[in-house]
Amino acid sequence: MKHIVISGIGLFEGGPLSVYYDCLQTVKQMKLYLSYQITAFVHKRELFQEFTDIVQIIELPDARKCYFLRAYYEFVYFYQFSKKNHIDIWLSLQDITPNVIAERKYTYCHNPLPFMKKNIRNARYSPKVVFFSYIYKYIYRINIRAAAAVIVQQDWLRQEFLKRYPVADVIVARPEMMEKRKIIDKSRMNKQLVFIYAAYPRFFKNYEVILQAAKMMESKGIYDFEVWLTIDGSENKYACELKDKYNELKTIRWMGLMPRDELIEKYGEADCMIFPSMLETWGLPISEFKETGKPMILADLPYAHEALAEYDKAVFFDPKDKKQLARLMKMAVNGKQFYQRQEGIRIIKPYANNWGELFHILLLDE
Repeated sequence: MKHIVISGIGLFEGGPLSVYYDCLQTVKQMKLYLSYQITAFVHKRELFQEFTDIVQIIELPDARKCYFLRAYYEFVYFYQFSKKNHIDIWLSLQDITPNVIAERKYTYCHNPLPFMKKNIRNARYSPKVVFFSYIYKYIYRINIRAAAAVIVQQDWLRQEFLKRYPVADVIVARPEMMEKRKIIDKSRMNKQLVFIYAAYPRFFKNYEVILQAAKMMESKGIYDFEVWLTIDGSENKYACELKDKYNELKTIRWMGLMPRDELIEKYGEADCMIFPSMLETWGLPISEFKETGKPMILADLPYAHEALAEYDKAVFFDPKDKKQLARLMKMAVNGKQFYQRQEGIRIIKPYANNWGELFHILLLDE
């Protein structure tokens, strides 16, 4: 049997961990384990119990203790493993191209931080995020020439990699929602028009523009709407500052973080999504809310255009322009049609709509 290794020892929560799950779910659905020996390096074995019967799971629990240990695994431990075992394909799911001996190596890059507009003042909210926004471009560069291809989720990221790095090829692979949830429309029960924004409170999520727009509307006597935010001020310093500054607004509901099932219910109850984030690898809430068929007001940025694709009820706005957002919100409140049909973006090959198509690309030469 030919040997495929998948490494993701730094993935333990959120979207990146979902990428790992979706990858292994596709291995299971395509029954690749019948034709290939598959080894998966993980942070915690218990997170991958459902795959232990089809994949050799190797747990490296110390990988997240410090960056020196992470580097040791990527450049020393994995190299020793690859010397002892013939590897046909090594797929790294965590941004770093490891130092390994393999017929072909692929690196899945999630993190858009190197492409974020830098502002050192944001260090007061998250020194770690700001620090990595400066050094991550160097992390990506390490050993990247050895990769047969880099894998990213959107075409704008592909263009950035081709522009900045000596890469042989870049594959665009859309993230796939393996567990689609049926969203029940309950928005007709609302007494007021409800906007919703679902995002963890990081400074680049740009909550301010929504709060500023709501404040402008209240100053003009417009109160017949609500904005549901999935923060309550307790999450971190950024959220705390937002709550302190805008807590007097009567149209804001500080709902706090919630489980995905509960959030899906809120999508069904809301009338319109606002998504003003300045930086995303994909923009999962856009894909999720799109299932409702309801209007969306989205940041006029490449990630949002790609995540939305074709849709009948969306409009894009300058995410720094509170006045423009307030105008669009007012039109929605007054029942005016503020949205229009959006056409999808044509993405050139190599391109995969899901993990199944991506595996066909990766295994093409087998």
